[in-house]
Amino acid sequence: MVSCRPSHSCGCLWFPRFFAGAALLALLLPGCEKKAPPPPPPPKVVVAQPVQRVVADYLELNGTSRAVRTVQLVARVPGYLEQVLFRDGQLVRSGQPLFVIQQDTTLARLGQAEARILQQRARLEYAQKQLARFSGMVQQKAAAQSEVDNWQFQLDSARANLSDAEAERALARLDLGYTRINAPFAGRIDRHLKERGSLVGAGENTALAELNQVDPIYFYFTVSDLDLGRLMKSARGIPGQNGSSGWPMAAALPLEEGYPHKGRLDFAASSLSESTGTLLLRGVVPNSSGAILPGLHARVRVPLDERRAFVVPETALGSDQQGPYLLVVNERNLVERRAVKAGLLVDHLRVIEEGVRGGEWVVVKGLLRAIPGQPVTPEREGGEVAPAAFRSSEAAPGRSPLSLTLSHKGRGDFTPPGEGAKR
Repeated sequence: MVSCRPSHSCGCLWFPRFFAGAALLALLLPGCEKKAPPPPPPPKVVVAQPVQRVVADYLELNGTSRAVRTVQLVARVPGYLEQVLFRDGQLVRSGQPLFVIQQDTTLARLGQAEARILQQRARLEYAQKQLARFSGMVQQKAAAQSEVDNWQFQLDSARANLSDAEAERALARLDLGYTRINAPFAGRIDRHLKERGSLVGAGENTALAELNQVDPIYFYFTVSDLDLGRLMKSARGIPGQNGSSGWPMAAALPLEEGYPHKGRLDFAASSLSESTGTLLLRGVVPNSSGAILPGLHARVRVPLDERRAFVVPETALGSDQQGPYLLVVNERNLVERRAVKAGLLVDHLRVIEEGVRGGEWVVVKGLLRAIPGQPVTPEREGGEVAPAAFRSSEAAPGRSPLSLTLSHKGRGDFTPPGEGAKR
């Protein structure tokens, strides 16, 4: 007979061990769980307040540069071209010699005129003496009156011939002066059109070169009747009328930033073009370096009325399907989308016509990290500003955007809120 005690004994030992291991595992599991990492801090952004400054509305137009004066230098006397005294395209001063034409022929003609003058002076003196002699003889009744009349005629003829000879000498001297061609004014000369040794001025006025006065230089452009009405509201008068030249203007050449060439309007056409409905205007700009060449297409800007407006850095302005906007950090350091009406661009600053009142903190850097409705860590450019300082700055008495200044680079040099009292 087989006994089952050993098997019953094994089963009784297995169950207590299983429950003891399960209880130990339950005690160890809570200690092995990992804690969730803390959320990241809000992203940092650079903020600044809008600045109020005086801005001007502008008319931005297209124009063309032209020389103040342009002349064709021609040969007025015949002869061979002996010398070319300039480099093509150089700036020349007023009175500078440019060409020399053959002079020996003109010098010989001048010598002939001098000799004729001496001859006519001798005849004049001889006629004067003869007239005096025969006039005395007539009084003594030793000569006829016809002799006196004859010598009076000879005297008058000698005087006329002497005047004619002196005129020929003056013409010869003038022709001699034409053999040396000088610059009538300072400017930039074009290339020479005739080479040395060429026969010039033989039966025609041979063109030798072109000279342009480029200092100052003109800019011609047109304005529509509507823009003209905006200009007339400034009450400065029509340019050039009654000596009025109160309109400033500025010009920019291709690839130039801004409008570096400053000048004034000095002329307006007497009437608008019937075909285009535009008025021709002209501005004059200094050009001492000669860098502005005639015939360049340029951008022209004419200022209108001045006014005060809020400006922000151009980089702070965003745009989407709803229009332009700014990202503003509120008192809880949350980002808000502020719809605005953008105006002109002035020295890398954008004029904000509507949407700001001057006390906002606008995100100017880190716009990609600023999401509307999400918190951020705002910092002033060049230093940190705590969130509490933002709230205190908005409530601080006596603080206004008018106390903020602009740097020469066009960015805002903003005074941290509350620092004025510390100083």
